[in-house]
Amino acid sequence: MFYKDWEPIYKKISEDFDFSTEKEEQSADLLNKILREKKHLSIKKLEELINNKDAIVFGAGPSLETSITIHKKDFINKLKIAADGATTALLKNNICPDIIVTDLDGNVSDQIKANSMGSIVVIHAHGDNIEKIKKYVAKFNDEIIGTTQINPGPYEHVNNFGGFTDGDRAAFLATHFNAKEISLIGFDFDGKIGRYSFSKNKDKNLKLKKLKWCKGLIELLRESKQNIHQF
Repeated sequence: MFYKDWEPIYKKISEDFDFSTEKEEQSADLLNKILREKKHLSIKKLEELINNKDAIVFGAGPSLETSITIHKKDFINKLKIAADGATTALLKNNICPDIIVTDLDGNVSDQIKANSMGSIVVIHAHGDNIEKIKKYVAKFNDEIIGTTQINPGPYEHVNNFGGFTDGDRAAFLATHFNAKEISLIGFDFDGKIGRYSFSKNKDKNLKLKKLKWCKGLIELLRESKQNIHQF
């Protein structure tokens, strides 16, 4: 998805959550500046990795760990894209994701570890994670790419492939780069929050509100693409 298509959706999200445009821009500016000075990947690498591949996107819902155990043999040779905290569950099962989509809200140490093992990390800038960007981005190796949820036009090193939460952004990423088939694991919308969301000390109502948006955005993708299904 390109920004011209994403913009009207994002405006609704921004209004619903009362996001600060100033902070959104400040975060994107910061990540862009860091990536200007730090070696990182071009999006061509993502295109090469995803295009026409069968991809598994791992959300951090309650069913994640059980689903990994049940279906491990089915996805072991497919492209694996982890949404933030799902990285921890995969590593626990001796699986290193090919791509991690994160706003640095999960176990970042595990994401840095996976990055050192070969995972490409797509780091997202938004108004509430400025301090985490300052703290963590430099700790990743060169296999990183930056994203934002606002207009990426002003930024040379920050992209927008669509999506809001880590989970649906991972699905949007796979769609943007033309994955052949996209299977979803750990995407649960029954009002329960999974342990790999690392939400213990966070606003539960806010998390559930975000999950509603995630569900809606996944449904939007399914309407436009016929290659997305629940594993």
